[in-house]
Amino acid sequence: MESMQAAVVTGLGDPLEVQDIEIPSPGPGQVLAKLVTSGVCHTDLHAAHGDWPVKPSPPFIPGHEGVGEVVSVGEGVTDIKVGDMVGNAWLWSACGVCEYCRTGWETLCEQQQNGGYTVNGSFGQYMLVDAKFAARIPEGADPVEIAPVLCAGVTVYKGLKVSEARPGQWVVISGVGGLGHVAVQYAKAMGLRVAAVDIAEDKLQLARELGAEVVVNASNEDPVQAIQEQVGGAHAVLVTAVHPSAFGQAIGMARRGGTIVFNGLPPGDFPAPIFDIVLKGLTIRGSIVGTRQDLAEAIDFYDRGLIHPKVSTRELSEINTVLDELAAGKVDGRVVLQY
Repeated sequence: MESMQAAVVTGLGDPLEVQDIEIPSPGPGQVLAKLVTSGVCHTDLHAAHGDWPVKPSPPFIPGHEGVGEVVSVGEGVTDIKVGDMVGNAWLWSACGVCEYCRTGWETLCEQQQNGGYTVNGSFGQYMLVDAKFAARIPEGADPVEIAPVLCAGVTVYKGLKVSEARPGQWVVISGVGGLGHVAVQYAKAMGLRVAAVDIAEDKLQLARELGAEVVVNASNEDPVQAIQEQVGGAHAVLVTAVHPSAFGQAIGMARRGGTIVFNGLPPGDFPAPIFDIVLKGLTIRGSIVGTRQDLAEAIDFYDRGLIHPKVSTRELSEINTVLDELAAGKVDGRVVLQY
């Protein structure tokens, strides 16, 4: 049998092992893609460590920002052919028949499969993708630059959509990491006015370069006071940060009638002052990745040259180093594995 190299989680909390494993064959409705790149997401770190209540089962291959060329197609696949460029996503598949799928909320489907979590992902030389849920990579796209759009991009784009902020209104992007630095760009492209909050000066400088009009360093000033004073409170706050304190601050940064959207997933809880939420008429909502339509729209923003994720490339053999750097908050933008 032909084999491939892949980074495998053999035990939750253990370093990933780069192993030779069998190349899978596409089943009905699936395609096999030879990977060119894969972004590394904070979720991959949570997956490998088993941080969340619903844990993945080792052995498995993480990764859900993979870009590759289709090398074979399974039975019944009619709209993807060998040679096409496709991507995998966190929403690897959904049932298609439940209430959520029927009403355009397939991201809430209880039968969904998740790339690099319940289904092997893109930290290897080949990956299987469900043809119905495959991201379509536009011709001429840079496979390194577009990889983060498949998760970081669609996640913040959807988060901004459900914030219901309108062009000309203020949005705070809390956390300017892998998701946040892309969120600043989507917000600008959507006509929003952007304030960025982080604890690292270099990330705030990046936010400024990407179009943020106001930046606040939460390590040396109170972001709630700064946002209220400088912009009168935000119409929307998108929290991509992975520190629990950012979630409580978001409520303080919102103006009356504002909407707070949570994208980041740190372990634990956050204090929610009921009085403020009621008195200020706030909306708080969680937003998880995006539907296939959201993904197509997010990719279109990239295709039109409006979004440029900040990327650096590494090799598969360096995956544990990359995950350590992610855990330590040392990654600028997004690391993309190049095969």
